[in-house]
Amino acid sequence: MNEGDTSSLSHAVPLTPEEMSYYKRMVSNHLDSTFSKTRFNGSVLVAKNGQVIYEMYNGFIDPRTGKDSITPSTPFHLASVSKTFTGMATLKLWQEGKLNIDDPVSKYLPGFPLEAVTVRLLLNHRSGIPKYDHYMGSMGWDRHKMVSNQDVLDFLIANYKKIPIAPANHGFSYSNTNFALLALIIEKVSGQSYPEYLKKTFFEPFGMKDTYVFTLADSAKYMPSFYYSGKEYRFEFLDAVYGDKNVYSTVRDLLKWDQALKNESIFKKSFLDQAYSGYSFEKPGTHNYGLGWRMYLLNNGKKLIYHNGWWHGNRTSFYRMLDEDATIIALCNNDCRYVYKVKEMADIFGDYLQNNNRYDDDDPSNPQIAQAQKPVVTRRSHTVAHKKKPAGRRSTAKK
Repeated sequence: MNEGDTSSLSHAVPLTPEEMSYYKRMVSNHLDSTFSKTRFNGSVLVAKNGQVIYEMYNGFIDPRTGKDSITPSTPFHLASVSKTFTGMATLKLWQEGKLNIDDPVSKYLPGFPLEAVTVRLLLNHRSGIPKYDHYMGSMGWDRHKMVSNQDVLDFLIANYKKIPIAPANHGFSYSNTNFALLALIIEKVSGQSYPEYLKKTFFEPFGMKDTYVFTLADSAKYMPSFYYSGKEYRFEFLDAVYGDKNVYSTVRDLLKWDQALKNESIFKKSFLDQAYSGYSFEKPGTHNYGLGWRMYLLNNGKKLIYHNGWWHGNRTSFYRMLDEDATIIALCNNDCRYVYKVKEMADIFGDYLQNNNRYDDDDPSNPQIAQAQKPVVTRRSHTVAHKKKPAGRRSTAKK
């Protein structure tokens, strides 16, 4: 595994040579023990005070060929880490007075049938709407036809009485539908397409030159993903929806995103505080969700802000320790679940109590998640049992 350039992307509070040596040694030891016996195909970056401590680029854009090495400018599909951009774009429009997140969604999306669902309930996954990627294919959508964001809305409007929708704001239920709808709201309010709005509002101003939102026009240039065995994931009918996924970026650009969010000239502290607050406390535990961000709320008072992702063979981790101004980012395109173990490095910087765990929090193969599955309560009947997920389906939802 090749270590990359460790130059600084920020000049705020530079690390001393002794601090740099210590952090670099600790990070290197962890990554060596985590990935040395795996087929990890991707990139990792760890930073403190905006300064890169360690970065690593391993493998190839197509791991089957051994050609075209992964470099600092190789953009990966971020899967659900994309939700951080959708969430903050919505909050940007709120901060500018162009929308109110406590308005009903129907104010912005005419025909939306659930009057109790607000924009805020989309942001914090309390809308009760299940994942479009779990019901559209099984409820009659032609799998030979690509699904668009507008299709997600239109299908919901046409079929909402058949979809097992839970009462609004009765509990946390992670759903990609929420963020596909938020992308439509961003387009409606801004007057720009979602890809263009993110480009003009975030990517260009923050110098994120290797970051873009995938659309079908990018089909010839996007980086494919693979099973851990090396078999390629085929392009499918769900792959064109954005907002919940489909931002492509690099570890260096994500560090720029992390640092930009700490600039209060871009986001006022009051808006950031709402983004990083938990909204779901029906069940005891450390896991919670803010407005586009996951978090661990620890008993010792620490808060770890993060988002993970999983779509096809793309697995991603983005951890932010705001108290210490430390950042951990890992991206891969070959279904290497050990990407999620990078969260253990949070304890290098603070007392975040991270345990060994090779699973992502929403990975169906995670025994804790499988045990915690509950029936979905609907407005029309007592319960609707969870159906077994189709074989091979990959959720973008990651804690």
